[in-house]
Amino acid sequence: MKTALLLIDVQRDVLWGVGAPARQPKIDHYFAQTVQRLCQVKNRANEASIPVIVIQHAGIKGHRLAQGSEGWQIHQALQVGDNDRIISKTTSDSFYQTELLSVLMSMGVTHLVVGGFMSQYCVDLSVRRAVALGFDVTLIEDGHSTCDESGLSFEQIIVHHNNILPVLKLDGHGVALQSADSVTFFK
Repeated sequence: MKTALLLIDVQRDVLWGVGAPARQPKIDHYFAQTVQRLCQVKNRANEASIPVIVIQHAGIKGHRLAQGSEGWQIHQALQVGDNDRIISKTTSDSFYQTELLSVLMSMGVTHLVVGGFMSQYCVDLSVRRAVALGFDVTLIEDGHSTCDESGLSFEQIIVHHNNILPVLKLDGHGVALQSADSVTFFK
């Protein structure tokens, strides 16, 4: 089983201004913690020569992730290296009208370790699509986050996705959970 690390929308302003003013500091704090955990996982992947694919959402003009804007930039803590692959997307699905599938196939990848933002949109849809395409997925249970939405706190949304995504099984493929600290890669 060949593994790749897929980091979705780890961008400077992905959660900027999306929460109620009273909750935004808590969202921002958890965002920073999540980015740090993802950086640690990425460092372990790099040390084991595991391919790292960074998905970057290219929003339209006026969006907080408008392509080319400061907010669109990959978060500076992630330190994208020369061997990391950046793939641009314009929808919540990291596979839709992108080169992601062909890149993974060309590398012989069958297993994805996934983390990033936002849990209920880009992470959820990309994980589901990966399983439907025949990949096994490990979701970093403390390596994805979002904002409060539709009466749910970001904490509730994270817990919900950690509970519901592992139920997904298709043709022998599915989703497993692992904490950022327990994700290991082998050469």
